Amino acid sequence: MSGWLRASAAALGLLASAPTAIAQPTAANPQTVTMWSHWPDEASKRGYVEGRVRAFETSNPQCRVRLSFIQKADIYTSARAAVRTGQAPDIFWLEPDEIAFARNGFLEPLDRYVDLNGLEDWARASWTHNGRVYGLPLEAYTVELYYNRERVRALGVEVPGNGQMGQAQFTDLVRRGVAAGVTPLAQGVADRPFPGAYFLEEVLLRRLGPDDYRKLLTGRLSFRDPRVMAAMTWMRELVDIGAYPRSMATLKLGESHYYFHTNPGALMFPIASWYTGRAFVPPESGGQPAGFPLGLMQYPAMENSDCPECKTLAVGGSYVMYSRSRNKECAGALLNSFVNIESGNQWMEGVLLQTGIRTDPSRISGINAPYFRELQQRSEGARFFIGTPLQYMTGRCADTFQQVLNRALPGGQITPQDAATQMDAACAAAPQ
Repeated sequence: MSGWLRASAAALGLLASAPTAIAQPTAANPQTVTMWSHWPDEASKRGYVEGRVRAFETSNPQCRVRLSFIQKADIYTSARAAVRTGQAPDIFWLEPDEIAFARNGFLEPLDRYVDLNGLEDWARASWTHNGRVYGLPLEAYTVELYYNRERVRALGVEVPGNGQMGQAQFTDLVRRGVAAGVTPLAQGVADRPFPGAYFLEEVLLRRLGPDDYRKLLTGRLSFRDPRVMAAMTWMRELVDIGAYPRSMATLKLGESHYYFHTNPGALMFPIASWYTGRAFVPPESGGQPAGFPLGLMQYPAMENSDCPECKTLAVGGSYVMYSRSRNKECAGALLNSFVNIESGNQWMEGVLLQTGIRTDPSRISGINAPYFRELQQRSEGARFFIGTPLQYMTGRCADTFQQVLNRALPGGQITPQDAATQMDAACAAAPQ
C-alpha cells in the first residue's frame, strides 16, 4: 500500500466511526451532489454526461448536481489529496486500475444503489473487490488499429477481407509508408503512460493466447520467453524502419489524433476505440476532416500466433462514490439513472464507443451508424481478453512498464533484451 493510502485509510477509519445525522432531501431542501468527471475536451462524452445529469435533476427535484469536468491527471492528483482530508466529491471519475481506492476504504460499494443487472458481467467484474461492486463502468473499449484507407491503397496494399495482415505483409506496409514519406504509426506518449505499448500488447496477446498473456502481465511468465522476445524484436525492427513519429516522446495523446488524421497524416493509429471521442467532432474543434477515409484493421498476427482472433476489451472511465459522502441517497440515485438500455444506447449512438451498461445494438441509428457497424464487425468472432496491462500491474512493475514498454522500446532507446531484463526484475512474481 502506498504511503498516502496507508495514512489516509487510518484516518478514514477513525473519522468514519463517528455517526452523522443526515437530513432527508426534499425539493425545498435538496441535496447537492458534487461530481468530478474527465472528458473536458471530448464534446460527445461531455454532452452525454451533461444530458444525463439534467434529466436526473428534472426527475429528482430533491437532488442537485454540481458537475465539473477536469483532465484525468488532475482528477487523480486532486482525488488522492481530497480523500486524505475528507474533501473528496460525492462522485468522481476513475478507471479500474485505481481499485486501490476501494481496497483502502475510500469508495462506497454500489450494490445497494445501482441495478447491477443493468451492467455487463465482464464490466461489473472489473470493479469488483471482495464481492462488492465499486464503480459504474460507463466507458468500455477495444484496442483498435485505425487506418487511412486511401493512403494505404495508394501504396499498393490491399487489406485482407478479415482485416488482418500477417507479420511479413505488415512489415512491408511499414516499409512502403516510410519510403513514401508517410509515418506508418501515429502515436504520442507525452501525457499518458500506456499508448506507446498498444501495438506490442495486441501482438503479444495474439502470439501468446489469453492464458499465457495473463501470466506475463502478472509476473508468472518471463519476458525472456522466446515468444515474447520474438514479439519485442519484431517491434524494434519496425521502430528501426521508422514506424513511429520522431516526436512521439513529446507528442500528447490529443495531438497524436490530429497527427493521424490531419497534419502531417499517418497510415495507421493504434488506439482504443475511444478514438471517436476526439475524432468525431467538427474539424474546427480538432476532429477528423469531413469525409476522412477511416478504416479498421485487425492487429497483425505473428507467425505461429496461438490466438490470432484474440482482442483486448477493457473498462475505462467509470464513476465511483466517496465512502464519506454525506449525500449518498442522491449520489446513488444519480449513478443508477445511467443504468438502463436507453442510456446505454444513447452513449453508443452519441459517443460511438462501447459501454459496460447493457445495450441493444440493433436499435443504434444515426449518421455514424456505418462506423459502429464496422467496429462491431471487427469484433465478430473475437476471443476477448478483459483488461489492459496497467489493470494487472501495480507498483514498480507498472512504473517500469510505463518507462520501458510505453516509451523506451517504441522510442528506439532500448534493446529487446534490456527491456526483458528490466521488466522481469520489476514484475516477476515471488515463488509460490
